Amino acid sequence: MEFNAKVRTCLGFNGNGHEAADFYVSLLPDSSIENTVHPDPDGPPLVIEFTLGGAPYMILNDGPPFIPGLAASISVLTEDQDETDRLWTALTEDGGEESYCGWLKDRWGVSWQIVPKIMPRMLADPDRAAAKRVMQAMRQMGKLDIAALEAASRA
Repeated sequence: MEFNAKVRTCLGFNGNGHEAADFYVSLLPDSSIENTVHPDPDGPPLVIEFTLGGAPYMILNDGPPFIPGLAASISVLTEDQDETDRLWTALTEDGGEESYCGWLKDRWGVSWQIVPKIMPRMLADPDRAAAKRVMQAMRQMGKLDIAALEAASRA
């Protein structure tokens, strides 16, 4: 299959990018490895092109030591608390790190935001006091808790 997305996000990895791509595509529907480029048939792939939830990505699996940072993250809008919990657990196990306000780092150091779909609607609530309470509640959380956010909205 030829992968011809005009624009895609490129993530830098240090030789273990194929393992990360395989893991990432296992997390979300409409995700798959589209192409791998192996200039050295005995080495790891240099480029891994994949879709994640329908969005195009690629991994550059070589270069100076790549150090992921917080300036870029993969953001996933989840349908419900079950999906939020499942992704949070999968991404933080085996060396991942929990952070705050729905942020985490996976075992490769890539930053993610796991955000329930309802969250942006609650933050845009015309009742600005309710939106402020939701924001304050969110700032106290690591993994976002939909029921607690809804309770803050109604308080």
